[in-house]
Order: sequence, then structure tokens, then C-alpha cells
Amino acid sequence: MKNKVKFAIIGAGSVSFCPATLTDILRSEKFGNIDVEIFLMDINRAPLELSHAFCKEVADALGKNPDIRASTDLSEALDGADFVVTAIEVNRYHYWSQDFHIPRRFGFRQVYGENGGPGGMFHFLRNAGPMLNIARTMEKVCPDAWLLNYTNPEAKLVDAIAKLTSVKVVGLCHGEQMGADQVSAFLQIPKNELDVEACGLNHFGWVTKIRRKSTGEDLYPLLREKERQIDWLAHWDEYGLSRLMMRTFGLWPHPGTNHIGEYVAWSDEMLASAKIQYFYDPAELDPWKSKKIPEFIYSFSSNPTDRPLYPTEDYDAGDPAYTNRFKLNGRVPKGSNEYGIPIAEAITFDAKTEIGAVNVQNKGYIPNVLNNMSVEVPAVVDGGGIHPKTPGPLPMAVASMISQQGAIHQLLIEAYAEKSRNELLQAMLIDPTISTYNNAVALINAMCDLQAEILPELRW
Repeated sequence: MKNKVKFAIIGAGSVSFCPATLTDILRSEKFGNIDVEIFLMDINRAPLELSHAFCKEVADALGKNPDIRASTDLSEALDGADFVVTAIEVNRYHYWSQDFHIPRRFGFRQVYGENGGPGGMFHFLRNAGPMLNIARTMEKVCPDAWLLNYTNPEAKLVDAIAKLTSVKVVGLCHGEQMGADQVSAFLQIPKNELDVEACGLNHFGWVTKIRRKSTGEDLYPLLREKERQIDWLAHWDEYGLSRLMMRTFGLWPHPGTNHIGEYVAWSDEMLASAKIQYFYDPAELDPWKSKKIPEFIYSFSSNPTDRPLYPTEDYDAGDPAYTNRFKLNGRVPKGSNEYGIPIAEAITFDAKTEIGAVNVQNKGYIPNVLNNMSVEVPAVVDGGGIHPKTPGPLPMAVASMISQQGAIHQLLIEAYAEKSRNELLQAMLIDPTISTYNNAVALINAMCDLQAEILPELRW
């Protein structure tokens, strides 16, 4: 067992994962018994300072005394690290809104624009360079470290890092936990009484097993029975697509329509909120020139239009509560349900731990899915590392949809490595959401112009 561990948090300004990761480290009883160094790194000084102050405040509140450092220098942050946690993004809402709108402008069925479809492809191309730079720097200054990645598009980036570097990488996401919450709600059985197993593709996972812990009873027949009884419009944006897919393919998909829909050509008709996500009047506003990004609406499930007619404050696409996420406001934050720090504990202390979902290259874990593509499977973690489980085959139609995405991943990696718009076009033309050759070419050219300052060079 080691008596010292170093965490490098890259993208320390991330409100989604940095506060959660820092809190999990500082709340860990196991890490509380050894020397811990937390090195925060971000390319922007202002969010880095917020994160640094937050970490110190949480440490003081918990009576912990780790070595907390911060820098904008990547090599300094990574030097000698044992675990590298990545959650990076540049001008997230600015580019994400383009990923959503521009493919639709060319007639393609782009939902969400984060992980799948043409929007997910450009998201990958923007983040591939920075993530590979992190991985290649790790090869030089901390070659034995684990890269625990939260950056999206998760599966595409894990594939690229695994295939283009020697770094030990795992992608992490809580989508599988959302799936367990969903089947628990439908069954009306507390989640802690269920044994739920899922596998598939990140943001396109499938619940393969639901059993009652106390008896081992298979609860899938009950789930199918309950689904038929539930109000057809209940939480439509979240569950409507999943319900139809379970009826059709036999398994419950997760985490919800926004994410699943990126991989399915007919999904836009199942997302009622699709037309108001980043909605703007093009006759009056060009958000990417004005930099006034329209408000992002996740779904109608939270009833986002139930608000006063006259706004009391301006919407800020950069997150109006950003600084509050790095403040305690009198309360010490609770630990998160993210998997990063439990994995770090299991490896550091050789403590066998079950993890519900890890994104790793498929080495026969799902035998009828394309080998060596990134898949999401359960795993056991101990001092020897991460040991993915073998859930077995998926239904043929499901396996086919996932394998198609694996081929897209490989073409995108080649497009990035070879600076090739033609390889990108190949990836686009086999994507189920793309409908015409001419518009696919036009979309590539338009996005390469619009995002030229952040995309890698790509040539025909």
C-alpha cells in the first residue's frame, strides 16, 4: 500500500465534475490515512482560483490537510501523478449550440449534439487535440498513472486515447445509475433492493439484468408489465423513447431521450423539447457573432417554460450560478455518486470494489459488438487495476447499432490523425442521422469554417 498519492485535476474549472471529485477525495476515509497531494490545473486563471479556494475551504471544513496546489502549467500538474482526472471544455455552450443547430440547418436529425450524430463528431474533433495532449504529456511525466476521464464525447475520446497513446485510460459516466433509477421508479421498488446490470455504449446503454437482491427473482417480466400500465405521457421527454425501444428491442435503454436519441435516426419525434433547445429568432439574432448564446433547455420534464412572463434576470449561457458551485454557503458538500474516486481507492489500497460502468476497449466483453471499440461495461477494480466483466451478447439489433458507432469512432480517429475531411465524410455518411451526400459535404465545410479557431486542420 502506498503512503502517498497525487491527484491531478485537469479542467479544474469544471462545475460538473471538479467540486464532486474534490469533495470525494477529501471525504475519503482511506485517503485520509495517507499523504494526499491535489494539483489543480486549468487553462483559465479565474476558474482555477475559484476551484483552488473551494478545495481549501472544503479541506478546512472537514479538518483535512492535503497538499493543495494550482497552476496553468500542464506538465507541472501531471508530474508524478498517480491519478489524472479530466473534465475539460472550451466555451462549452457557444460551440455546443452550433453542434445542435448547424446539422439541423442542413436537414439532419441532430438531437442534443454532445456524443452522437454530426454534432458529436465535431465535439470529438474539438476535444481530441487537448485530450491527446494531456495523454501524451502523461506518457512523459507520469507514465504509470491512470487517466480517469469525464470529458465528452466519452466513448470517442476513450477510443482515441487507447489507440493513439500508451496511457491507461477509463471513461466514467453516471448514465448507468440513471438507468437503475428509472427501472426502480417503474418497478416501484427501492434501488438498493435491486441488482441491476447494464452494458453497451456510453449514453446508449442497455439494462441487461434486473433481479431482486433478496430472492434473485428476475424482474424484467414485471418491468414490462408495469411499463404498459404507466401513463403514456408521464415524463415523456425522458422516458418515451426508452419505452418504445424496450417494447421493440426487449431491453431498457438509458439514460434518456436526449442522449439515446443522438444515435437513432427517428428519435427527434420523441423529444418534445427539441425545437426550443437553444431556440433563437434568426431574423433578429446571430448568437455566434453576438456571443449571446440562447438558453439551453434539457427537456420538458422539469417544465422549464413555467416562468414569469417578464424575466427578473438575464440568462447567462455560461451558467448564472457558476461561482456558487464553488462556494460552501455554510454547508459542507456531500460525496457524489461518481466512480472516479472509488476506482482510485480500490487501486491504491487493493480494495476489491464493484463498479457499475466503465468505458474501456471491447476485448470480447460484449462478444457480438465490434472488438476494440469503446464499450460501457461493469467492472471489478483492485490493486491490479480495472477488470471489466463480461456481460455477454446483446440482442442483434442493439449490437448492430453499437458496432456501427464503433466504425464511426475509428473513422473519426483517422480523420483527426490524417487531417482528412474525406475520412470525416466517411464517418458522416454511415451515421444513421445523415440523409444526403451533398449536405454532408456542405455541413463539413460550414462547421470547419465556423469553428476554425478550435478545430484541428482538416483538408479534402
